[in-house]
Order: sequence, then structure tokens, then C-alpha cells
Amino acid sequence: MKKAAVFLADGFEEVEALTPVDYLRRAGVDVTTVAIPCPTTKKELLVTSSHKIQVFADISLKDYLSKCGKDLPDLVFCPGGGKGAENLSNCKELLDHLEECFDRGKFISAICASPAVVLGKTKIPDGKKWTCYPGMSTESNEAYQLNYQDKVFITDGTLITARAAGAAEEFAMELIRLLCGDETAKKVHDGTVQR
Repeated sequence: MKKAAVFLADGFEEVEALTPVDYLRRAGVDVTTVAIPCPTTKKELLVTSSHKIQVFADISLKDYLSKCGKDLPDLVFCPGGGKGAENLSNCKELLDHLEECFDRGKFISAICASPAVVLGKTKIPDGKKWTCYPGMSTESNEAYQLNYQDKVFITDGTLITARAAGAAEEFAMELIRLLCGDETAKKVHDGTVQR
């Protein structure tokens, strides 16, 4: 069974985070939601979205890192939301983990502000085509800005990036296609009566 980890920090954008979680689980992927610590809250697993929806993650980052060790998931995902992306980008342990996953050939995915704000603090976008929320590309390393493209989503090797909430469904389907293949993607597509 394929495995994915979705990183949630306070301020995450709900549609961007939970659409891929839902669709990946429909495809049979073992998805774990991981709470990134926030210094202002005492609740380890409770994460508050950009529109004040509270979600309990499956596991804390500390416990996730301890549990997965060298058995890394097949895909890691950083949802957007301006504040959420900023909170993700301020977590050095997460950035290190993303780079380790990248170095080991795992799929790295991000949407909205996160390709620029989170991945832009890593080596992951180096030489790769990528996209993000329009206007956010300037938040990344100057060298990475050269490969930015204004597209709904882009897959370049093991890096998958997307623009924003309106791209969440197409983005989630691309993640399914990459992890599970075209046949599974078609089943999920038809089962959810997508356009």
C-alpha cells in the first residue's frame, strides 16, 4: 500500500489540504495527517485552518518523525494558505524531512503559497519547473524564480506543484495517477463524477 504524509500547520487552506487527503484515501493510499507544532497553542494535534475550522491531525510531527524513521512515505504534501505555509516554513525539522524525502526519490508536493514559501527554503525546486499562487513566486529563492510557470499544476520528476484551491481536485488526481496509476485514477474520477 502506498503511503502519504500531509503536513498541517495553523492557517492551512482547507480545500487545498483536505481534497488531496480525501481523494488519496479513496484511491487506497494510507494517508497520515501530521500536525506541525505551533508555539501559541497547547493542543498538540489540533490545527486551525485559515477559515477557523479546527481539525485533529493523526499524529504530531515529533511522533511522525520518530515513527517513520528511515521508512519514508511515498509522497509528502504541504498545503497552502498564507499563514499555514509560513508556519510550515518556520519548522526546520519539516524542511529537513522534506529534503530527505526528496534525496530518497519520494514525491514532493505543494500547493498555493507552499511551493514558494516552504519549498523555496529547500534545495527541492533547484532546476525544476514549478508553479504556485499567482504573485507568490517572488517569495522563493531568486534562482528558483527562473523556472516558475503560471499553470494549474506542474509535475517535474518527483516534484508536483499547483496554484491554489481551485486546482485542488486536478492536483489530487495527479497525485493519485503518480502513486496508483491511471486505472485507479479513472476509478476515483468516475466515482466522484468529476467534469
